[in-house]
Amino acid sequence: QVQLVESGGGLVQPGGSLRLSCAASRIIFSIYTMGWYRQAPGKQRELVATITGGSNTDLATSVKGRFTISRDNAKNTVYLQMNSLKPEDTAVYYCNAQFAGAVLAWGQGTQVTVSS
Repeated sequence: QVQLVESGGGLVQPGGSLRLSCAASRIIFSIYTMGWYRQAPGKQRELVATITGGSNTDLATSVKGRFTISRDNAKNTVYLQMNSLKPEDTAVYYCNAQFAGAVLAWGQGTQVTVSS
């Protein structure tokens, strides 16, 4: 069974940066598309960024120019570098593993709070 564990969340001031990590196990990591999603209180979960096994990336319009998604296949880890954070980025951030359009697993989530 695929396991995903996120880390790196926390409290940061507006304009600050955080790097989230998602470590995968029990998976042939390099062939999967990995995604970062977020869910703010009272809102639906939304896509933040995805990265394919070939490292093609896609980012939501709201985070383009501020967030970067990357992966290290040797470490079975996907990262989300978040810069110039805004209060509206506050949410629980989740990673998932996708194959052939199907989501195979979700992580437990990590809280990101942007506040002064």
